[in-house]
Amino acid sequence: MRNAYACLVFLGLVAQPLAAQSKTDCDRACLAGVMTAYLDSLVAHDPKKAPLAANVRFTEDAKQLAVGEGLWKTATKLRPFRTDFLDSATGTAATHAVVEENGMPVLLAARLKVVDRRITEVETIAVRSREEGALFAPDALAQPSPAMVMAPPASALMSRDAMAEMALRYPAGLKVGSFEKSDVPFAPDAYRLENGVRMAGPGCTFRPPSCENMRSQQLPTLAGIVAQVVAIDEQNGTVLLWMDFGSGSLPGPPNAAPRSLVTFEAFKVYGGQVHAVEAMFEGMSPNTPSGWR
Repeated sequence: MRNAYACLVFLGLVAQPLAAQSKTDCDRACLAGVMTAYLDSLVAHDPKKAPLAANVRFTEDAKQLAVGEGLWKTATKLRPFRTDFLDSATGTAATHAVVEENGMPVLLAARLKVVDRRITEVETIAVRSREEGALFAPDALAQPSPAMVMAPPASALMSRDAMAEMALRYPAGLKVGSFEKSDVPFAPDAYRLENGVRMAGPGCTFRPPSCENMRSQQLPTLAGIVAQVVAIDEQNGTVLLWMDFGSGSLPGPPNAAPRSLVTFEAFKVYGGQVHAVEAMFEGMSPNTPSGWR
């Protein structure tokens, strides 16, 4: 792998170094079970149904809340859409999911930190409307995307470092306004979903046909973007990043306070190419910190 990651750190793109690989006692199946227990606890309105540590920290939309608040009070149903990102090397379980509040859909991005099979941190983004997320098409997310959940052939799997480096070329491209300059190797059929809207790739809706080729698609220049790796799912070929696009990245009404897009964005990476990109994001105040400790 070339030394691109070090260059990204130097440019100020990456908010923190990659977590060191460590042994955990919770494998992918265990992490998926922990995520299921967490989601089930939301609709049951009962945090005790999730394996929470005594000192668990919980944030929703970057605000620290008491356990039992937020979606634990309001979620009423889990819809079928759920895509997990499971990193057994760091004890991280993350997901993109769609839940309901009294029949109304909510886009949910969640990250759980699991230590000794108990959840020590919960970080969530809950998007309830187009006003919150700029784009909002939860009904388009009826089932997980086949491309995102398909297990790549073993011969196409990549190392953790190579996967992270390739995914981080994406925010590097946004930083300079060009995926060609940051050399993102998109597969010919690569696509990008944003809050359920197909914004790039075959069948895209954002200024077609120019949006069909992701590598050459016209981009804004987001000089203030920062990114950090949330999870690397080596077996499933996915990398999840947390990104803050920077002040002014989300247009609003005249004289309105500036907002920044904050996202949990997933990348399907295998065989030396990026095959799919799926994001759930919300507008927040500029420089809103991640819920991570």
